[in-house]
Parts: sequence; C-alpha cells; structure tokens
Amino acid sequence: MIFTRLARKNGAASTLALALALATGGAVGLAAIEAPAVAQKKPKYSKAFIAAYSPLETALGAETVDPAAVKAAVPAVVGAIENASDRHAAGGAIVNAGQKLNDMGLILQGLELMLESGQVAPEQLGMVNLQTGQIAYNQKQYGKARTYLQAALDAGYTENNPEGIIAESYFAEERDAEGLAYLSGVIDARKSAGQPVDETWLQRGLAVAYRASMTEDAQKFAGWYVADYPSETSWRDAIAILLNTGGYEKPETLDLLRLGRRVGTLNDDRIYLEYVEAADYRRLPAEVVSVIDEGVEKGMLAADDPYVTDTRSEAAGRVAADRADMDTLLADARADGAGVRTVMAAGDALLSLERPAEAEEFYRKAAGMAGAEAPMALTRLGIAQFDQGKFAEAEAAFNEVEGPRDAIANLWAIYAAQQTSGTAM
Repeated sequence: MIFTRLARKNGAASTLALALALATGGAVGLAAIEAPAVAQKKPKYSKAFIAAYSPLETALGAETVDPAAVKAAVPAVVGAIENASDRHAAGGAIVNAGQKLNDMGLILQGLELMLESGQVAPEQLGMVNLQTGQIAYNQKQYGKARTYLQAALDAGYTENNPEGIIAESYFAEERDAEGLAYLSGVIDARKSAGQPVDETWLQRGLAVAYRASMTEDAQKFAGWYVADYPSETSWRDAIAILLNTGGYEKPETLDLLRLGRRVGTLNDDRIYLEYVEAADYRRLPAEVVSVIDEGVEKGMLAADDPYVTDTRSEAAGRVAADRADMDTLLADARADGAGVRTVMAAGDALLSLERPAEAEEFYRKAAGMAGAEAPMALTRLGIAQFDQGKFAEAEAAFNEVEGPRDAIANLWAIYAAQQTSGTAM
C-alpha cells in the first residue's frame, strides 16, 4: 500500500490520485470443510424423515451422481424434518451433496441446518460457525455472514481472521463507517489487552477511510499503523495521509514535513519543493538552504533547475544577515514586555539554524503567553526537544497539542516514543 502526496496546482492540492493495493473485497479463503461431529447422544430419526432421506442417499451413492436428481431430493428431505436428529442428518447430507456438486449454496444450507439442530459437538462449534460465515460472505449474504462469524468468536474461535471478514462484510455493503467502527473497536480491544494487531487490519482500515474521505478515521489508522509497524512505507503513508487530508496551511505543513525529513521519508521533488515553499526563504533561509542541498544530494531536486538555484541563492544571501542580527533578536525576545511574535520569531530562527537547545527557551516562553498560538508553540517546543534527544519531554509536549494540529503532534509523539523505546525505524 503506497499513498503519495497529491499533485499540486497553483499551490493547492488537486484531486486524489491514489496508488493503493487494497485488500481484496472479494472472496475469502475457506477453512477446510469437514462434516461436523454430532454431540454425544443417540439420534432419533422420524419415520417420515427416513422415508424422504432414502432418495437423496440413493442419488448421492450412485456411481455417476446426477446433479438434477440430487437437487430434486433436497426439498423433500428438508420438508420432512421433525426433530433435532433429523435436522442434523439432513444438514450433513446436504453438505455432502454440495461438496459432490461443488455447490456452495447447498453447503451453506447444510451447515446452517446442522447448527440449528443444536447437535454439533461443542468443540466444533467455532469452526463450523466460521465456515458457515465464510461461505455466506462469499455468497454475498453479508448480514448472515456477520451472524455466524460473531458466533464463531463467541465460541472462542479466532483463527482464519473472523474479525477481518466481519469488517469486510460492511465494506462490501458500502457501509464504511460501520465497518471502520467495528474494526476500530476490535483494534482498541486488542491494544487494551496487550495483544498484537494484524497489520492487514491497519492497512485496510487506512485505505478504506482514505478512500471514503473519512479524515479522522484515516488519521487515526495512520497513527496506529506507524506505532505498531514502523517502516519507511508506513511512515511515508501516514505523513502523506495527513498532507492530503488535513487541509493545512504552510505552518502546519512545515512541521509535518519536518517530521518526514527526520524520519527519512521525503522521497520526491514535489515534497522537497513543498517543504521549501512552507519554510519560505524570507523567513527561514537557513532551513531552505539545508533542505535544497539535501534534495539535490539525494537526487530529488535538479541542481540546474532555475527555481531551485534562484531560491537557494536568495536564501543563502539572507543567512549571513540573520546570523548577524540574531543577538539583537534574542535580546528583544528576552526583554520584559516582548510580544509573542518576537518570541516565536526567535525560536523559529534558532530552530532553523539548528540551535534547538536555545530555541526551546523561546518556544516554552511563547506557549504560556497571552495571545499565543499555543498548539504551534507546543509543537515546535517538542521539535526543539526532540532534536536535542530529549525524547520523553518532547513526547509530553506533543501530547499537549490540541485542535487542528493534534494529528501532526500525534505522529511526532509516536516517533519520539519510538526513539525512547528503541523501536524507531
């Protein structure tokens, strides 16, 4: 599964062009079907059932099985059922008929009769309900599939991905919100219990949410994906999801691309150019120079591209002036009565110049000032702490961020936590 940054026209995102490898919404693999064992009790067949059963038994036992004869005998057998033993035997015979004729509809009918009989051995209830749910799903009987798959789970049977098929049954009916809510609940339960989460569930939920333009769900699954399965692919997908769904302005885009740069997932010229635009050579010239040089070194930007060369030249010309003016800016930002803009400007300049320890001072001050854009200040406080290797403090700062920046800060917090635990990519 690969998500890419949307192509941009006149600085804005264009219509989505996804390169997705969605998990199939088609047939699911079936567990091997075996005739379920009967619970330990002596069967008692009714006379009418025995009489109706005989033609089906004969048709199934013929040297050359006649499909028409077999199918013609089934309704009479079902119609003659009088008790649980009849129902279980009828179901078994119909399953047998379905296997001989390769007729999944008959197999489904037979398995349902066996389950309805109450005579399936307790140790096989989970497997039989799973098989019944799988077949119902492949027959596009999605509501029925959910019923049997949930029964399998209730019986303690978790093999062969019943939860995933239940989620797919909602997606197949274009009930994406319900499917994502179900899948989210399963994932939350697994996480609460300290159990691993299937990677395909996270990939599928992310793809469905993105396709359905369900932004909050897409961002949630993106966070889960990188938290549980950190890799170049998962981080690139998560950052692309936020870029494409967040509707961010340049300050938010800048802090998200800063994360992408530190993770190492900036992988094409459009992303590097967007970073350059978001940083703005007039505001953060040192960072623009650094990003352009990195893009050229990695072969993502053409060194002879007029825009690249002109922008780098303009930015480089401003770096020396910024360094020369830095002492004055810092003094103004530390002065009593300094405005929040001056304090933030000091932090931004220092962070751009790769002086995060000094930047931390000003972001911390700005975060507590009246009129401050606290979510931005806290985000950049966390970045400054992250760049110093103060990962636990950075995570705490990111976790304080609220509002539109919350999803960006959440990804930063996840990456900081992974640095602390040693699980970072």
